[in-house]
Amino acid sequence: MKLIINMEGSPMKSALLKRFFVIFIVLCNIKISSAISAPISLDAYGSLPAISQLKLSPNAKNLALIQNVKGNLVLMSIDLKTSEQRLVLQSDNVNVLLNWYTWANDDILLISAAYPTHRGTVKYTSTRLYKFDLTKPNEVELLVKPRGSRNEKVAQFQDNVISLLPEDPDNILMAIAFDSVNKPSVYKVNVRTKKRRRIERAKSFVTDWYADQQGNARISLHRDETNIFYKLYDQEGDFVRKLWSYEIFEREVVHVLGFDVDPNTLFIRALHQGKYAVFKVNLLDKSLTKELVYFDEKYDVDGRLLYSPKTHEVVGLSHSSKNDNKTYWNNEYIAFKEALNKAIPDADNTIISMSKDMQHYVLFSTSKNTAGDYFLGNRKLKSLSYLGSLYPEVNEQNYAGKELVLYPARDGMKIEAYLTKPKSYKTGAKLPAIILPHGGPMARDTSGFDYWSELFASRGYIVLQPNFRGSSGYGYDFEMAAIEGWGKAMQNDLQDAVHWLNAQNIIDEEKVCIAGASYGGYAALMASVLHADTFKCAASFAGVSDIKRIVRRSRRFTNAEVVKKQFGDDYDKLEAVSPVNFAENIEIPILLVHGTDDRVVPVQHSQAMADELSDYDKDVRYVEIENANHHLSVQSHRIQTLNEMVKFFDKHLMSN
Repeated sequence: MKLIINMEGSPMKSALLKRFFVIFIVLCNIKISSAISAPISLDAYGSLPAISQLKLSPNAKNLALIQNVKGNLVLMSIDLKTSEQRLVLQSDNVNVLLNWYTWANDDILLISAAYPTHRGTVKYTSTRLYKFDLTKPNEVELLVKPRGSRNEKVAQFQDNVISLLPEDPDNILMAIAFDSVNKPSVYKVNVRTKKRRRIERAKSFVTDWYADQQGNARISLHRDETNIFYKLYDQEGDFVRKLWSYEIFEREVVHVLGFDVDPNTLFIRALHQGKYAVFKVNLLDKSLTKELVYFDEKYDVDGRLLYSPKTHEVVGLSHSSKNDNKTYWNNEYIAFKEALNKAIPDADNTIISMSKDMQHYVLFSTSKNTAGDYFLGNRKLKSLSYLGSLYPEVNEQNYAGKELVLYPARDGMKIEAYLTKPKSYKTGAKLPAIILPHGGPMARDTSGFDYWSELFASRGYIVLQPNFRGSSGYGYDFEMAAIEGWGKAMQNDLQDAVHWLNAQNIIDEEKVCIAGASYGGYAALMASVLHADTFKCAASFAGVSDIKRIVRRSRRFTNAEVVKKQFGDDYDKLEAVSPVNFAENIEIPILLVHGTDDRVVPVQHSQAMADELSDYDKDVRYVEIENANHHLSVQSHRIQTLNEMVKFFDKHLMSN
């Protein structure tokens, strides 16, 4: 982590001042347009966002944000009255990853940093929590660390804040495993003095804690192999009773979301009519009767609770299936959002930060013309100030956007997918296509900006991103297809996507490739084994090639039994759905890209796949990126990967 002390008079400071020159727009008469732009470069898509994570201090005097400066992420704070800037820190995302940050109070920023770590040959990630005090000279300080005098452990994760204690701005609650390895205790930490005291000692099998809004650690989360259970404590810290218990991946799942202002009202997520919904329960009710709060008939409800910064009551929740990613049930918030949507029509407008008095806010707005713009709002003045854009070069002249489509799988199952056509697409044209399955696989693609699909579409490709079986968001049964399901129906869904595209008469069926990252990389490789008659080439970034290797590696970690339940432990079956074992049968060109510092899917997966393909003299290109991680957090690594992908597709799909 590199601390920037003084930037007075530097070109960077001048550029930043220019960038954040505010343009006031009256809410009742707002109009946003973009200038005509020339075709943009690959770097414009592959770069990290220009600005991100904009957050107001509770008193709205300062705005913090992360700025991309030539690939380095710079965290800064801007005084909104004087325009004075404080440069907090910068990260190259190689040796230190800027994980997240938040305001602890009006003056102090808390910053989580992730560090690549290893023990012997086992690579993993550790985290630490820092503070930056605006009332003091520029200095980033480590907030907590183990006390050698008390024989405390060096915990792997030291950034788990379980409550910001909004009514006690000098203190926070943290859960850290200082007492026992991998079993966190709860500490009250003073963010000004860095003093801390333990308020709850670690329990057997505990993995996390939940605090009520009065600052009491009320619920502990435990995992014993594959059994998950919760325990309830009273406000004095005494054990009351066990709450819920279930086996992982089973229907009885309960996710604790958080407390309302009432310390006995708890919000949870559980299944309702086969899909995840939000309920609230009264902890004084021994039967824990669930009262339905929010249910989406079409999609699982995901995300986190949204709290009023003024009253601290729960006012809604984030929900990725809503266009603006937020659902409110508080009347004041509903009315406010309606006013914003009238002011900026034909856009998805999301309030991402709000001051304690609820008069100042940061708005993130996306539409068919922009990947995302940030505005600073003032409710009293009824004004918005434009701050900047996520990807400034992406605008109405080149933004292709996504279309939600539905296609049938071979067994009749309906699969949602996102279709991206080149901006210049003309009806009747049949273009080369790329199927782009997401990672996870228990995840999903959504309607927002995607730099992969936008880049490929800008180069003349039809792109389809299927939410195949095993994806999250479509109910319990749909998602559970991923359990011991790799290489089966969820793989066939990708071939069926091509059949549907061909039926729409928009693609050249002889020019279709498949690409993906992580699980998506696995799916691309497995497609080369099973469906070479459909795909002309396959590209994998950080893809799994050997499922047996995943299960074996998990024995070094605490989640070994969970991994076995996810994949099974019948090695013969795992080998039968691992691409590395079928290199001899692969007849289409393969691109493999992998980072040496991948701590999720180790680089050995691609190394082994490349070796096997080379042994059989197959058409393979293997690119190993030094220090690249699983998430392409470094800008140069991201650009290099995309460049390899585009060159590969152009060679096999665009050339005659």
